[in-house]
Amino acid sequence: MASATDTARAEPAAAERPSERGERRGLRLRLPGTRLGRLIIALNVLGLAILISGALILNELRRGLVEARIDSLTTQGELIATIIDQAATVGEPEPAMDATYASLLLQMLANPQNQRARLFDKEGRVIADSDWVADRVEQRELPPARPREEQGALKLDLPGRGKPTPADARKELAEEVQAAMRGGRPTGMRRGDDGERVVSVSIPIQHVQAVLGVLTLEARDVDEIIARERMALIPFILIAIGVTLLSSLLLNTLVAQPVLRLARAADRVRMSRARAISLPDLAGREDELGDLTRSLQDMTHALSERMDAIERFAADVAHEIRNPLTSLRSAVETLDLVKDAAARDRLLKILKNDVQRLDRLVTDISNASRLDAELSRDSPKPIDLERLMTDVVALYQATMKPGEVGVRLESSGGMMPMTVNGREGPLSQIFRNLIDNARSFSPADKEVVVALARHRDEVVATVSDEGPGIPPENLETVFERFYTSRPKGAAFGGNSGLGLSIARQIAEAHGGTLRAANRVDRGGKIVGASFILVLPAAGT
Repeated sequence: MASATDTARAEPAAAERPSERGERRGLRLRLPGTRLGRLIIALNVLGLAILISGALILNELRRGLVEARIDSLTTQGELIATIIDQAATVGEPEPAMDATYASLLLQMLANPQNQRARLFDKEGRVIADSDWVADRVEQRELPPARPREEQGALKLDLPGRGKPTPADARKELAEEVQAAMRGGRPTGMRRGDDGERVVSVSIPIQHVQAVLGVLTLEARDVDEIIARERMALIPFILIAIGVTLLSSLLLNTLVAQPVLRLARAADRVRMSRARAISLPDLAGREDELGDLTRSLQDMTHALSERMDAIERFAADVAHEIRNPLTSLRSAVETLDLVKDAAARDRLLKILKNDVQRLDRLVTDISNASRLDAELSRDSPKPIDLERLMTDVVALYQATMKPGEVGVRLESSGGMMPMTVNGREGPLSQIFRNLIDNARSFSPADKEVVVALARHRDEVVATVSDEGPGIPPENLETVFERFYTSRPKGAAFGGNSGLGLSIARQIAEAHGGTLRAANRVDRGGKIVGASFILVLPAAGT
């Protein structure tokens, strides 16, 4: 009856470690995410944050440089515009600007090295340009020569496509000059005549309220500013690349390599038929890979114990089968030599008992081997234990022969339901095994009593007999496989020694317990044995 007591005994020990590990994991997982997950996210966000921070810093730097350049041009333009207004304004009461003198003043005051100054009259015509004074000629690098096969093709540069045209630049300048003519001071970045970006400031030349012209100053070093910005971004890019490479190496070291080691360890277990994975350095890690390693170690340890239990079970089965087979062989060999009829009858009775013993043993071994599959095949469902016990006891009462031990059911459930969550077939097997065991030890004129009661959140079933009881030192041993110790005078071979073990395994699979106790009278004398089954009530 005890198909896998060793296995069942080993499983709680293996289960204690995962439960403790789950408690530790629960403490760690109070923070969002997991340790490796947080590490991966942090490393990826760090590189992105460095780039974003660098871009924001450089954007502020660029804005500061451009604004500083605009302020410088504005200050310089206001000074030049004031001088031109004071020195080149003629005519009262309608003032006008002396274009020739204003042009001379612009030539003296403008700085043609890194900026361009242009003076417009009130009609918007250019009357002075610092490039004229510097005799600066626009230079452009010619594009590379096209291949010979493409030289005959006509290629058009249509307006509005690609790089802005000089006409677009002149239009932007004219709009800026017109805004200054209306008394405004437009500043900002626009395209120059050569298509390059410039910082531009237009200052109206005003005499009292009259706008006599417009002074426009352009700084051509914007591209140099942008180039410096891009150069300043390089350290941030290099740092981000370094962080990304470092994070990749860390992930490879902390995740990929340990996973590969686990895979290779699993392959070694498979190839060398080892019993367990042992990676203590990974098992000591307090992260998901540590949990995985410990789970694999516990799993292989449990499998190893299960394999040991199976091997011991197979050895015990071979030993138990060998005993009746030896007896059968001895009886068969002796039968031809015995001539006395009474002796032959005794030998035939021995043969019959040994065959029955073998049949019972094979049946119980078959039931034990199928028990795990049967328990995992069916899903638990509410079972009325009182109805189930009534059916089981009624079956024994209907098939009882004269002289056999009777079976009686006592229920004290009252109004409380006797419902448990379980599987009807295995639960009925528990009671059949317990009743058969009790009947085999009870005198013929006695009966086995099956009692059923509800205690709070538990349903308690007790199977009691009036036999010789169980030695106190064997109250736990009786649940071991093939335990068949019997008192003097009891029939040999009537039990396989597996029934109680199977019953306890089924009880534990249903979250319950099964234990043995002796019944004593008032004088302390043992008057029988009881097996107490406790199952959690449904809905608790």
